[in-house]
Amino acid sequence: MQDLASATYLTLAIAVIGGYLLGSIPFGLIATRLGGAGDIRKIGSGNIGATNVLRSGRKDLAAITLLGDAGKGIVAVLLARFLTHGDPAVIALAGGAAFLGHLFPVWLKFKGGKGVATFYGVLLSACWPVGVAAAVTWLAMAFLFRISSLAALTAAVLAAPFALAFDQPYPMLGLCLFMAVLIFIRHRENIARLLKGQEPRIGQKKSAEEPPPVTGAP
Repeated sequence: MQDLASATYLTLAIAVIGGYLLGSIPFGLIATRLGGAGDIRKIGSGNIGATNVLRSGRKDLAAITLLGDAGKGIVAVLLARFLTHGDPAVIALAGGAAFLGHLFPVWLKFKGGKGVATFYGVLLSACWPVGVAAAVTWLAMAFLFRISSLAALTAAVLAAPFALAFDQPYPMLGLCLFMAVLIFIRHRENIARLLKGQEPRIGQKKSAEEPPPVTGAP
């Protein structure tokens, strides 16, 4: 197994910068504009992710956004895997960079989404047993409670324990912890609504009295 020190600076730069730029691609915004649904930042929560795109009433655009946001995490990880022949430290850095790019995209003045789809894309390609376990957790929670944010938060908090259970290398454990912390930070408003019993359910539009944030980000 290679370690981080064995990777050249050029390889690291390509993996990390390339991962970040891939993660910065705002598929939700692109899909809704090209699909004639307007600016997703002016709908619902103002988030550019698939859950908010679904609130526009366009399931097709939500699916495109979901696949795009997950896909950019997958591509970033596969690029790092190819460049380093499977170095887990560089793979974790590239995946983390893609995730960070989605949350803070340079193209949108660093105002991005909450990272759930990219989180799954990164996990499924970096350490697939953990990704599968996290996806099953999301599906189970979503089926039981019909609340996307609750399902995502549960999957995020269990990702690191899953990594330990599947005996993943320490860089993957660090990646899981890094993404989980940021997911909780980005979902702080959702957490507040969950505690009040006011969080919208899957497919439910936000109340008309609740305007989207002025900044265009959650």
